[in-house]
Amino acid sequence: MRVVFAPDSFKGTVTAADAAQALADGWRSIRPDDHLTISPMADGGEGTLAAVTAAHPGTPLHRVGGCTGPDGRPVDGAYALLPDGTAVVELAIASGLPLMGPCLAPLTATTRGTGEIIAAALDRGATRLLVGLGGSASTDGGVGLLDALGLRLLDTAGVPLHDGGGALAGAHRIERDRLRTAPPGGVQLLTDVTNPLLGPDGAAAVYGPQKGAGPEEIARLEAGLTRLGELLGGAPEQPGAGAAGGTAYGLAAVWGAAITPGAAAVADLLRLDEAIAAADLVITGEGRFDATSLRGKAVGEVIARAARADVPSTVVAGESADLSVLTLTSLAGSAGTARTEAARWLREAGRRLAATVADPAGVFVP
Repeated sequence: MRVVFAPDSFKGTVTAADAAQALADGWRSIRPDDHLTISPMADGGEGTLAAVTAAHPGTPLHRVGGCTGPDGRPVDGAYALLPDGTAVVELAIASGLPLMGPCLAPLTATTRGTGEIIAAALDRGATRLLVGLGGSASTDGGVGLLDALGLRLLDTAGVPLHDGGGALAGAHRIERDRLRTAPPGGVQLLTDVTNPLLGPDGAAAVYGPQKGAGPEEIARLEAGLTRLGELLGGAPEQPGAGAAGGTAYGLAAVWGAAITPGAAAVADLLRLDEAIAAADLVITGEGRFDATSLRGKAVGEVIARAARADVPSTVVAGESADLSVLTLTSLAGSAGTARTEAARWLREAGRRLAATVADPAGVFVP
């Protein structure tokens, strides 16, 4: 039997690559002669870089030390450089919310470190960029990132703005003369959200609270993003422009970056359709499976592609209200135990699923 393991990360507990390996190990313990393919997934957010490197063994992972973290402290960055010259960058690595710790700073958090990683990739000769947007700590419209690439936003006195979305309302004009040119192969932005930049469904209103913004901060961030839209032009109303605190908008307006569904782009990059077409069963999963999982997220993308190929699929989740889904919580007896020993219970899930294969012909019985 041929089985593809294509889970997303179980956020906060285990990476997609480790989850796929644990499920496969459990399966192999019951059915050692089956052909197993490990294809860890992501949707452009946390785990995108790990998924790409796991699926492309030997892909160079270049470290970028001393990047500017979202709160200004130095962090280590990294990007992957594929053989065709495509650099894969994950915003969460240098500009992610978990890097803030308990002290969130919605008005001053910056994406500058991600821009420094992109600059390093261009210096090494990258001819195309894939930028995974997700898990951002800031709502700065990508201005920190763009400043690291040479764009300047100045106040009425001609002084460069401080980092962070809280300063954007003071922007008076833009200088582009030192802005680096986009790579010749273009820039593709990977996101799992469809929010515009502004308004009640925009970056500040919807995602500001999880980054520590109260009503007054949200109003200030909204005003700043509105001013940025006036200066940069482009299409702030475009679906997905609000991704990563408006970083998608900034890169689209300045560099002409294409905003695309992240899960689909990652699946294409991993050649997931080829793996599924040769499979008898596809197993995917994530930390919490619910109705939103089927709308633009990695698990939903895997399920949809398996359905199009007429290949059965099943889901393993940390938690789920859907009683038909095998969960680590049900196997472990509690959510806490499932989280602290995720790899163990993923292996058990793999064993349980392997035991449901009814006959050598590969008929899968959920």
